[in-house]
Amino acid sequence: MDLTFEGIVNARDLGGLPAGGRKVRPGRLLRTAFLAEASDSDVRKLQEMNLRAVFDFRSLQESKAAPDREVPGAEIILLPTIDQEAERRSGEAVPEQTWLDLPKHIVALSFTKLFQKKARELYPSLILSEFSQLQYAAFLNMILLKGADGAVLWHCSQGKDRTGIGAALILGILGASRETIVEDFDLSNREYKPLVDALCAEVAAKGGGEEEMDVIQAFMGVSTRNFCATLDLIDAQWGSLQNYITEQLDITTDDIELLRKRYLI
Repeated sequence: MDLTFEGIVNARDLGGLPAGGRKVRPGRLLRTAFLAEASDSDVRKLQEMNLRAVFDFRSLQESKAAPDREVPGAEIILLPTIDQEAERRSGEAVPEQTWLDLPKHIVALSFTKLFQKKARELYPSLILSEFSQLQYAAFLNMILLKGADGAVLWHCSQGKDRTGIGAALILGILGASRETIVEDFDLSNREYKPLVDALCAEVAAKGGGEEEMDVIQAFMGVSTRNFCATLDLIDAQWGSLQNYITEQLDITTDDIELLRKRYLI
């Protein structure tokens, strides 16, 4: 279900999605891009939705560069899901300033082997990295604690990749089908299609092809193909998304039962 705000983009409510033979309860599980540009009206709307927690998956540098607006009654919890230290150790770190203004640089970067590799590995790294697993496990456990009497919201910068993985985990817990999970993930492409199309046109003008355009799609929109491949990877290693959640993220069957009781109607 789309949410309409003045300054918050790529916003939607998981409410109404089919899951476990039922539907997700509206007004409780919200995913968006960052809240730095939220208007006063947006803040009031979130307050009226009884927002209790905002989970920010951005890096410390990202969150400092564009801090979320505070919503009265809601705690902001920083849970950076990308292990920047590991990237630095690997020798494949990208300057933080580049990430903070990626649309300005992404056409040139799309022609580099490094960013072509990063585009392919972005989603698997969020699933396989122990650092990322700990952050997503904390996210799910804190939803249990913070979401009892109101809404929770999670986001990264554009509300698509790191946020989309978070949504997939929640929908997996609630018993949503793979089709529903993929459809929700892919909706971010509707939001960012004009930007992606414009940047792909620049790539084509510079002689780029499919591989370069895949970088644009992965970083400026979402790569639904890569996301589906990541779900296949989870199935291959753990048998199912549900098994991944219980075995790797240590979410218990009691936790799952409570979340389904709270968020399904």
